[in-house]
Amino acid sequence: MTARIIDGNALSAKLRGELAAKAAELTAQGTQPCLAVILVGGDPASAVYVRNKVAGCEKAGIKSLKFEYPQDAAPADVLGKISELNADPSVHGILVQLPLPKQFDEKAILEAISVEKDVDGFHAENVGRLSQGQEAFVPCTPNGVMEMLKSIDMPLRGAEAVVIGRSNIVGKPMAMLLTAAGATVTVCHSGTRDLNFHTRRADILVAAIGKPKFVTGDMVKPGAVVIDVGINRLPDGKLCGDVDFESAKDVAGAITPVPGGVGPMTITMLLANTVESATRAARKA
Repeated sequence: MTARIIDGNALSAKLRGELAAKAAELTAQGTQPCLAVILVGGDPASAVYVRNKVAGCEKAGIKSLKFEYPQDAAPADVLGKISELNADPSVHGILVQLPLPKQFDEKAILEAISVEKDVDGFHAENVGRLSQGQEAFVPCTPNGVMEMLKSIDMPLRGAEAVVIGRSNIVGKPMAMLLTAAGATVTVCHSGTRDLNFHTRRADILVAAIGKPKFVTGDMVKPGAVVIDVGINRLPDGKLCGDVDFESAKDVAGAITPVPGGVGPMTITMLLANTVESATRAARKA
């Protein structure tokens, strides 16, 4: 068996085309979707992520604003900018690129963003709404995973789903989304005993632990859908996921590659949340 490859680049391109059409329609009606991005410090990976997000905005007809601060920036300055952006009706989404320098309280920064403009879906109120099945901005990576499962017509109701990782950014919201879709969900982590027992019974296996090639083919149920959220850089400079792609692809029924899998979908769902925020603002206006 050779797994079907779930092409994140192709799906992302399709969805971004649809988002560009929506953004153009909103702009014609007087509301151009706008995303403000705040970058603190000189972390190279963060700079690349921000550059990709800004480029994605431009291609989709979404206005982007970028605010950069030095590594030693005062948290009060960043909080002041967030307050200013919260009050600006022309800004529909605010994103603070993580991680932040050590002098920052990340929770306080994220909670300062208006719930209506929290297009990353990290604000506690959006997390609470998501857990209760209410309208909420969903964190972009798990939202992108759900779109990928939808694209292959994966039946979720009654499916056994295993999520490896319990982060607030991916693991926890991923479990909530799969549960809401009717799957039976197990969340595994560093303290899980007999991890292989859990992964081998999963119809859907989501790996989000940040350990290169951690999930091997012998941990996968034959025919399972394997979603690799991880992105790790090896000593030779090459990128790989949390799944050992070569061994897993011979067992799985479908699998996401790294790169070109979940990564492009994360930015796409950020754009989708921004367009949705602009749509809500236009509706209120």
